[in-house]
Amino acid sequence: MTHRLTAPRPGWTADTDVVVVGSGVAGLTAALGARQAGLRVTVVSKAMLDDGSTRWAQGGVAAALSEGDSPEQHLDDTLVAGAGLCDEPAVRVLVTEGPGAVRRLIEQGAAFDTDPDGELMLTREGGHHRRRIAHAGGDASGAEISRALVAAVRRAPDIELVEHAMVLDLLKDAEGHAAGLTLHVMGEGARDGVGAIRARAVVLATGGMGQVFSATTNPAVSTGDGVALALRAGAEAADLEFVQFHPTVLWLGPQAHGQQPLVSEAVRGEGAHLVDAAGIRFMVGQHELAELAPRDIVAKGITRRMQAQDADHMFLDGRHFGAEMWAERFPTILASCRAHGIDPVTEPIPIYPAAHFASGGVRTDLHGRTSVPGLYACGEVACTGVHGANRLASNSLLEGLVFAERIAADLTERHRAGELPERTVDVAAAAAAQPVPLPAPETRARIQHLMSRGAGVLRSAESLAETTAGLAELSRDAAADAAEQKPADPRVETWEAANLLLVATALVTAAGARTETRGCHWREDHPERDDARWQRHLITTLDTTGVRLTDSTLAESTEEH
Repeated sequence: MTHRLTAPRPGWTADTDVVVVGSGVAGLTAALGARQAGLRVTVVSKAMLDDGSTRWAQGGVAAALSEGDSPEQHLDDTLVAGAGLCDEPAVRVLVTEGPGAVRRLIEQGAAFDTDPDGELMLTREGGHHRRRIAHAGGDASGAEISRALVAAVRRAPDIELVEHAMVLDLLKDAEGHAAGLTLHVMGEGARDGVGAIRARAVVLATGGMGQVFSATTNPAVSTGDGVALALRAGAEAADLEFVQFHPTVLWLGPQAHGQQPLVSEAVRGEGAHLVDAAGIRFMVGQHELAELAPRDIVAKGITRRMQAQDADHMFLDGRHFGAEMWAERFPTILASCRAHGIDPVTEPIPIYPAAHFASGGVRTDLHGRTSVPGLYACGEVACTGVHGANRLASNSLLEGLVFAERIAADLTERHRAGELPERTVDVAAAAAAQPVPLPAPETRARIQHLMSRGAGVLRSAESLAETTAGLAELSRDAAADAAEQKPADPRVETWEAANLLLVATALVTAAGARTETRGCHWREDHPERDDARWQRHLITTLDTTGVRLTDSTLAESTEEH
C-alpha cells in the first residue's frame, strides 16, 4: 500500500510526456535532454525557475579538465572521500563522463572563469589532490550555471514551466508505473490550487532536505519533498544517515536559524587557514591535507576544537589574501560577510559547521531509474552511489549534470523504442492510498530543534533515541488531531512539515542502526569505522507500520532497476 499527503482532490489536470520536478542543474539538464528527443516536457519549480539550490553553489564543478589530471585521479579522490561506501561503477561514470558534460554545459552558454589565454581557471578544494574545480564569477558558479540553463530552457520550444508549485504525490497506473503527479500551484489562474499532471515518466530533481536542521546552507524550499514523495510511492531510499555538514558556514550568533551564508571551500583551497580564537591552526597535524582534508574530517576537527574550548564557533583567516584578491576571487563571500558586519580583509571570519548536503536519497541505478518503474531521480534528491558516506567537494553539480544526461538518454532510447506509452492513472489505487495526517505548521521548528540537538554533527544512541521519541510524539499528535476531527489545514506549510517529519524519521532510523563512525556519520558511542559489519548501504522503505530498514552489499547496489 502506498501513502499520500492529505490534500483536496485535484481541481485541474494537464498532460505531458515527461514531468520534471525541480529547476536546478539536474532538473533543467534532464528537461533539455528529453526535449531534444522530441518529448513534451513540463518543468515544475517550487519557487521561481532560478531559485533552486544550484544558484547558491559557490565553489564550482569538479572534473578532470587539465593536463596532468585524469578521471582515474578524480576517481581515487572521490573514493577516499566516500569512506568505503562509494559504488565504484557509479563513480567511474561520473569521472569519465564529467569532462564532456562540463564542456556541453559551456556550449549551453555557461561562462566559466578563464585566464588571458582563454584556458579554464581551475582551483582546488578539500579532498582533491589536483586543481580541477571550474568556477564562474569567482565564487558565483552556481548562479552562472543556473542562469545559462534557465535561459536555454526558456528558449526551448515545448517546455512548459509551472512555477510556485509544490509537488505532492506520485500517480501510478494499474501496473504500478509512474503516470504523473499531484501538485499545488500557489497563485492565480486556471491552474491555481491542487491539480494533476499526467505523464509517461516522472523525473525527481527536487534537491535536498537541509531544512530538517535548524541551521543549513539550503534554501527554505529544501524540505525533502522528493524523498518523501518517493517513500510514500513505495520507492527505495538509501544512505539517508549521511548528511554532510559544511565545515565553514558564517556564524551569525547563537539564535541564527534557517538558511545561513556559506563560506566556500574554495577559500581554503586558495590558502585560508582555520584557527581558534588565539589564532592557532588546529587542523595541522590532523590530516595530510590539513584544512583541505575531506569535509567530514574538517567538520569533526572544528567541532572537537569547539568542544575542547567550550566555544560556539571557530575562525577562517584569509587576511593574507589582501583586498584585491578578496574582491576579484570571492566577491560574493566578501559582500555577504560585510553585510553581516565582518570584513575578511582585516579580520578572521567566524565559522561553524551547518547542514549542507544529503549524500543519500532516492536510490537509483546508473541510468537514474528508481525502484518504481517510470520514476527517475537525479541531483541531490537521488542516491546514485557516487558520494558514499561523504561527498567530495564540487562533485554535486557534476553529478547533477552527468546523471541528468543519462536520464535523458534513457528516456530518448525508450521513446524511440516505443516504450513510453501514454499511462492511465489508477484512480481507485490513488484513492485507496493511506492518507498522512498533517502536522501543524509550528511542527517544522520542533523537528529542526530535535534534529540539530540529537542527529547533527555528533550522534549517539542516547541522542538518537531522544530524537526518535520526540519525532514519534509529533507524529502521534498529528494523528490524534486528525482522529478528533481537528486536523491541520492542507497547505504548503503543513505539507512541508509532513515531509520533514517523514525524512527526519527515516534519517534518524538509519543513523540509529549504523553503529559505527564513517564519513559524515559520527557516532560518539561507536567512534571507529567497522568495515566487517557496516561496509554496506542501508535501504529505507515505507510500509503500513512506518519506516523499514534493510541493507545491501555494495555489489548489489548498482543492479539496474
